[in-house]
Amino acid sequence: MSEKLKIKLSIANRVYPLTIEATQEEGLRKAAKNIEVMIKQFEQSYSVRDKQDVLAMCALQFASQVEQKSIDKEHVSEHLEVKLNALNDLLHSHLVS
Repeated sequence: MSEKLKIKLSIANRVYPLTIEATQEEGLRKAAKNIEVMIKQFEQSYSVRDKQDVLAMCALQFASQVEQKSIDKEHVSEHLEVKLNALNDLLHSHLVS
């Protein structure tokens, strides 16, 4: 059975108590830190003071990064499939000859 941890994360000047798996702690702490960094960047770059607006902008930024990585992964997979099919055809032609 995995160990549960109780941690507190601070995001946008609010504390969020969480009960998590021990294996999740590092990822959650890094994510909270990245959110805080992005909040500061948005507040400085766009003079946005409403935390809800800043958090919405952060959510959009992170979601778009996830979507872009998914799109990029699809393109890489398609490219690899084409290359592997070409290699397979080449190998097959040499084996048949």
